[in-house]
Amino acid sequence: MIRPVFEPESLPIESTGASLPLVAAERLTPDGLRARFEARLPWDPEPQDPRLADLHDPREAAVLVPLAMREAGLTVLLTQRADNLSNHAGQVSFPGGSREPSDATPVAAALREANEEVHLDPARVEILGALPEYLTGTGFRVTPVVGLVHEPFNVHADTLEVAEIFEVPLSFLMNPAHHQVRVFRWEGGERRFFAMPYPVARGRGAGGAATGTAGTAGAAGAAGTGGTHFIWGATAAMLRNFYRFLLA
Repeated sequence: MIRPVFEPESLPIESTGASLPLVAAERLTPDGLRARFEARLPWDPEPQDPRLADLHDPREAAVLVPLAMREAGLTVLLTQRADNLSNHAGQVSFPGGSREPSDATPVAAALREANEEVHLDPARVEILGALPEYLTGTGFRVTPVVGLVHEPFNVHADTLEVAEIFEVPLSFLMNPAHHQVRVFRWEGGERRFFAMPYPVARGRGAGGAATGTAGTAGAAGAAGTGGTHFIWGATAAMLRNFYRFLLA
């Protein structure tokens, strides 16, 4: 499948999810999430681009969707990938990567990758479950593994892979009003993708600074005017599936 080159932040917003229902507040708590994963209710993930069916033998991968248990509420720990990487360079992503032969399960792969990329101690992660596999245009079949991260914990970036670590309130990402659909048109057709730009508070530092119980880049709220973390593509699509999962 040919992947056109484009600047996602410059593309027009076709629609948002402002008219969609909100997730009940009690589901955005540790106990609410535990109950939702245990319930195994039926739900439908977002449809994917049918052209992805042309992918042959996609590589198995896993990401950890780490939900940090902060006093003010759950936050999602995300990374900005280093610019030198061969896949998804510079993009916002979950900690994760390819599944290795030594990884017995996708959970093992997600925890190993999170430990390698941001030095998150697997012992601090309570695994809740997994969302449906997600196919990427770069040839990966990704399993999103969702886990609660218990304090105290500290993370710091492997600078070969991660340029920055930051957190976004789960309530922000699960609010469909923040879910944009952007469209890119070119001679070969058009592509739509989800985006969830998150405003960065002024004065927050970039780079792989340590993160832990004392506070994190991005966790203090979205009131600042220091730019945005542009969450889009596969990461935004998996978060959108998380929204649909929690809504069911």
